[in-house]
Amino acid sequence: MIKKMYLGSSLCKRMIFKSFSRFNVVSTLLFIVLAITCGYVYLYNEGVNVSDVNVAQISNLDTEDSEGVCDLYDGKWVLDESGTYPLYNASQCPFAENSFNCLANGRGDKGYLKWRWKPNNCDILRFDVDVMLEKLRGKRIVFVGDSLSRTQWESMICLLMTGVDDKKSVYEINGNKISKKIRYLGVRFSSHNFTVEFYRSVFLVKIGSVPKHSPKRVKSTIKLDELDGIRSKWIDSDILVFNTGHWWNRAKLFEIGCYFKVGGRLKLGMSTMDAYTTALNTWASWVESMIDTDRTRVFFRTFEGSHWSGSHGHTCKVTKMPTFGSKSEYRSHFSDIIKKVVNNMAVPVTAMHVTPLGSFRSDAHVGTWSDNPTVPDCSHWCLPGVPDAWNEILFSYL
Repeated sequence: MIKKMYLGSSLCKRMIFKSFSRFNVVSTLLFIVLAITCGYVYLYNEGVNVSDVNVAQISNLDTEDSEGVCDLYDGKWVLDESGTYPLYNASQCPFAENSFNCLANGRGDKGYLKWRWKPNNCDILRFDVDVMLEKLRGKRIVFVGDSLSRTQWESMICLLMTGVDDKKSVYEINGNKISKKIRYLGVRFSSHNFTVEFYRSVFLVKIGSVPKHSPKRVKSTIKLDELDGIRSKWIDSDILVFNTGHWWNRAKLFEIGCYFKVGGRLKLGMSTMDAYTTALNTWASWVESMIDTDRTRVFFRTFEGSHWSGSHGHTCKVTKMPTFGSKSEYRSHFSDIIKKVVNNMAVPVTAMHVTPLGSFRSDAHVGTWSDNPTVPDCSHWCLPGVPDAWNEILFSYL
């Protein structure tokens, strides 16, 4: 079709070019007008609807005009009453944690399940479970990170299980049950011969020992210049998705005596953001030297927004509707660091900038609808919910 279009436009060019030398300026204008006209005439005659041209393809054109660029993370949540959402029932998915199954834990309103992420200038491909099961046949998908990574892992398994008739053919490789502190979980889809795995590594770098003669307040260290000891397990995967962020705060570091270490030396005065940058550069160097990016597609998911409020940030109030504000309100220093590090890497890695998606969704957190309602949760998400959108975006890359 493209070849025919090219021939049609070439014919118009030859017709116009004969008179070009006589009327230089005028013919130039005519050339532009007639070339455009011939293109549209051709499209009309061939039955092609101009509006059907793929926006994502248009966005690849070299242009200074940002309009029409397909940015999957620049968009809004739209209410979808088509019946498509939610994409699965968490109560029918044995790999969805009870902690995240808000409906089963007593949440009465279901409106939070009906929202679909819509980029401004394009559409995310609708999830087709049969296509994805075939796409993943024989593959190894690995998630590495904290509990938010585990939530995405659970979401992916539940999404894919909707296309499997024999649910017993999907099982955890070692017979383990999902728990918050287990370091490895691997689920096999035997009908399609692939695994979806999760490795718990909340900092991505290694937890180290305390150097001699350290101050008494130092109880443990994080070795910013050495990746987690289980890093060799992440190699030889086909899809590799990383995240880290929620443990990089005072409550989970300095207040429990955990400090940073580089080159075997304590860095007591190092800020959290400087430490985070150092850790990510360590990760980036490892990916560049150890991962075959011709085989493995590497992603790093940015920081996921939480909605703690109050003077001390300990209040969790889940709304009934998404909240909407300007893009500048939803910046994250962690996400900025991730994007900068990824952009400077020598190998292809995709930064999944999901920060804006979650920032709007103050209605989609676990809140008190968990297996422990006495401890509110405005960090994690209900399933089904926001992590499904992350996976829809991930699938669109594939």
